[in-house]
Amino acid sequence: MGQEILTIFLTYLKAFAVGGGICLIAQIIINFTDLTAGKILVYFMLGGVVLTAIGIYQPLVEFAGAGATVPISGFGYLLASGAMKGAEKGFFYAITGAMSAASAGVTAAVVFAFIMSLIFKSRTKRN
Repeated sequence: MGQEILTIFLTYLKAFAVGGGICLIAQIIINFTDLTAGKILVYFMLGGVVLTAIGIYQPLVEFAGAGATVPISGFGYLLASGAMKGAEKGFFYAITGAMSAASAGVTAAVVFAFIMSLIFKSRTKRN
């Protein structure tokens, strides 16, 4: 029982350290550059694609689990790994592989956003 708890704790610690490190890098970029949030998100997503293409992101995912897949760079990893798996079948599958790999997450986001829009009423933020 004690060993099991230690294993779970270390799993959470690894995920927190890696995910926190990714967020720390983003916060440093926000604080010390004039880049907009949209540009930073795109750079991180493309960073996930590039790191996956050169073989660095997969070991990070195996080490940290959700700590590497939950940040936006994990979405880039998902797109790149789907495209690479699809490319094994041919050019057309290289294009559609990325979309099919990410389809469940994107669909869930759209469906839950729609449900929340039915439940809550949007309004302008007042300062």
